[in-house]
Amino acid sequence: MAVLNKIRQRSLFLILIIALALFSFVLADLFKNSDALTAKSQNIVATINGKDITREDFLQKVENLQRQMGPNATNTQVMNRVWEDEVRQAVMETQYEKLGISVEKDQMRDLLKTSLASSPEFLNEAGLFDENKLNEYIANLKETSQAAYQSWVSYEKQVAANALQQNYFNLVKAGLTGTLAEGELEHKLEGNKVDIKYVQVAYSSIPDSIVEVTKSDISKYINDNKKQFKVDASRDIRFVEFKEVASVEDENAIKAELETYVNGRFVDETGRKDTLVAFSKVKNNEDYINLRASSDLKFNGSFLFKSSLPPTVADSIFNLNEEEVYGPFKDNGYYKVSKLIAVKQIPDSAKVRHILIPFLGAQSASPEVTQTEAQAKKTADSLLNVLKSNRSKFSEFVTEFSSDQGSIANEGRYDWHPYNTMVPEFNDFEFNGKVGDLGVVKTIFGFHIIEIEGQKDKKKAVQIGTIARKIEPSEASSNKVFRDASNFEINAGNGDFEAVAKENNYVVRPVNGIKALDESIPGVGNQRPIVRWAFEDEAEVGDIKRFNIPGGYLIAQLVAKHKEGLMSVEDATATVLPIIRKEKKAKLIRDRVTATTLEDLAAAENTTVKTATAINMKTPTISGAGREPLVVGAAFGLNEGETSKLIDGANGVYMIQVTKVTPAVALDNYQAAANRVEQQKISVVNSKLYNALKEASEIEDNRAKTQIQ
Repeated sequence: MAVLNKIRQRSLFLILIIALALFSFVLADLFKNSDALTAKSQNIVATINGKDITREDFLQKVENLQRQMGPNATNTQVMNRVWEDEVRQAVMETQYEKLGISVEKDQMRDLLKTSLASSPEFLNEAGLFDENKLNEYIANLKETSQAAYQSWVSYEKQVAANALQQNYFNLVKAGLTGTLAEGELEHKLEGNKVDIKYVQVAYSSIPDSIVEVTKSDISKYINDNKKQFKVDASRDIRFVEFKEVASVEDENAIKAELETYVNGRFVDETGRKDTLVAFSKVKNNEDYINLRASSDLKFNGSFLFKSSLPPTVADSIFNLNEEEVYGPFKDNGYYKVSKLIAVKQIPDSAKVRHILIPFLGAQSASPEVTQTEAQAKKTADSLLNVLKSNRSKFSEFVTEFSSDQGSIANEGRYDWHPYNTMVPEFNDFEFNGKVGDLGVVKTIFGFHIIEIEGQKDKKKAVQIGTIARKIEPSEASSNKVFRDASNFEINAGNGDFEAVAKENNYVVRPVNGIKALDESIPGVGNQRPIVRWAFEDEAEVGDIKRFNIPGGYLIAQLVAKHKEGLMSVEDATATVLPIIRKEKKAKLIRDRVTATTLEDLAAAENTTVKTATAINMKTPTISGAGREPLVVGAAFGLNEGETSKLIDGANGVYMIQVTKVTPAVALDNYQAAANRVEQQKISVVNSKLYNALKEASEIEDNRAKTQIQ
């Protein structure tokens, strides 16, 4: 009982001890797992003027844009595009909020009306924009396709953003003006002129070898001009590439296989009967090429002009007789055997007009397309039936129904164009038919109602069947490359990277100044994983890692890690050295000059007195010396007949004497010049305003930290 009483008496003290213990436990765990302290930053891609861009929102926009841009756009390209859009939106929204400007509902309707004024689906019978049709369209999107509706919402936001930006830019432009005083100054800068005599002691007259520029000189210049030499964090790497390429033995094996299709085979090397009909004897060329020979390039029944054949073998193939075979020959990474199947005369160009009826899922179909394939076919057939009896309606139908924006303005017409310009089905109809033919053709874009309006210059074309084998390394060759890469990775890890490479005659390629968000490695292409590895916190200088790359392997070594800050002396030398050298040469010249007249200076420096006339401040160039703003400025500060002291110019040290001053002609009114000043100011708004706002913004870029790239 006595113990219990003591515990009760000291309960507050015990509670404090337990609380402190729990707190220290939690705090220790937080420091041990720093991610807990930075949970917010892990989910924030950027903070721009105090506004956060979340990881989820950013990646959703990346996904949407990737679908729009297609597979040819790399993930990094898409992310960078979204990044620039997000930064621009955040920077501009800061300005809109400060000014209190926005797009209200009524203005939004007017903007949509202007934007969609030429879209047939929103026009009434009189050809005027019908807001009810727009409302029906939006309501239909909500009910039928959430994805399509979200695309519409994004479109509305873009229209509003463009309008806000234009309003903002217009407000800025409205505040710009050219005063009469500015107009007078502009007139004088152009019209005031001076004639001078001068002596130039060129910097080039002093050999670079006698001017010493030390590392401390360069370092001081960097520190005196910090803004100019700020750099992001970067990495230097070097690598050896191991390419999987076919050996001579691999190529010979491919050629030998193709020879069997040329000659045919009746008994194989083991004596087993395995009949293979010679390529020249077969009748069903498509099946033989695609199925029997399993060609790496499938049969294409198009007819070709001579100019479309591989240049090195064009004559040999074009002059074959029907059923004759040529090859094997090497072309564009393949070994091939080609057979001339047929010959005919084909126009080399055609002229057509068409109406394109797209359907859901067709390539390049806009979000507004709602017809299924069957419905689109029915529409096309209906229009065709009308046109067969009345072709004068073609232009009208183009405007009302066609989705091909590239031809609508020309009544659906594609003027004279060469064979094989269009997609295959379209091309076959226009070149295999005859002038006047009218029909419906399905392509990847939808259903086309096509009328052939003209054909000309028929010439010989050939149909070629080709069995192709891609020139690739055999399994044995690939295994050897893998072994070589693995051995190098191990040996370089145990020794000196450069020395091991040299011992094995491998080429070491350095790459310096890689940034955290870079995508490409010079000579290798898009290799984002290598960049990510180089910037991992765990990666240490000297680390080596193997990467799989298209067609082989890359063994990389991390050579250096450069922190964010000022450029190193070594990296800045190329830029700074000429500047400091010029400054030191100017001092050497000044120190040795005692002359006070042009003639004495010219004699002392073994040069001549030169003249320059009609110099003005607007274009500060001196004939015989080049662009020299400081020298020209000094000339306008002298009276007629006055001689300057030494002036450090861009190309040398100068002494000048003004021989004539010609003032600009006085004007009764400087409004015209003031107007020019105003237009000059306005003209730079579109190109420079956003960049100025961006530079003045507080932008915290966490893309590398959040590992979204």
